[in-house]
Amino acid sequence: MNALLSARGVDKRFQNGDDVTQVLKGIDLELRSGELVALVGASGSGKSTLLSILGLLLRPSAGEIWVNGERTDDLPENKRAAYRNQKLGFIFQAHHLLPDFSALENVALPAAAPAGGISKSIRARSTELLGRVGLEDRMDFRATRLSGGQKQRVAIARSLINGPLLVLADEPTGNLDRESADQVLSL
Repeated sequence: MNALLSARGVDKRFQNGDDVTQVLKGIDLELRSGELVALVGASGSGKSTLLSILGLLLRPSAGEIWVNGERTDDLPENKRAAYRNQKLGFIFQAHHLLPDFSALENVALPAAAPAGGISKSIRARSTELLGRVGLEDRMDFRATRLSGGQKQRVAIARSLINGPLLVLADEPTGNLDRESADQVLSL
C-alpha cells in the first residue's frame, strides 16, 4: 500500500541576517491512510514547523513532500493554496477563527470561499459537523462568544468541511475536557 503522506529528507532553516537556525534536519516520514499518529517532542523541537511544512503552509529548505502520490512541496503558491483547501485539513493550535463570523460561518468558510458563498449543502454539512463536535446549540454564536474549548471544536469541524484526505492537527485537544477530546479523536 502506498503512503498517503511521505516526507523525504526534509530540512528547515530560518535565516535572520547572518544567523541561521536549523529547525529540522533530514526528516523522513510515511503515513498510511487510516493511521492516527502522534508527533511528540520537547517544546521548541520543531513539531509545529514540521506540521506546517506537511500542510503546505511553509516550504521546506530541502527535501520532498508527497501527498497521495503527488509531489506537493514544489507546487506554485496558488496551487498549494488550492491543494490545502481541497485535500488537507489543518487544526491550528491558536484556532484562527474569524472573530466576527459565527461558528457555522467559520466552519463553512473553506468550502464557501471557492463556491462564492454558503450554499444549502455547505450549510447542511457545516451544521452536521458542528453537531458531531457537540456545538449544535452554538452554531449562530460569534467566535468571540465561544469558550476556548468551543473554539477548538469549531476549528476541528472546519478542518473536516471539505472531506480532506489528511487532517494535520497541532495540539487539537489541548483546550478540551477528556470527554470532548475522546469525541474529537473518534471523529
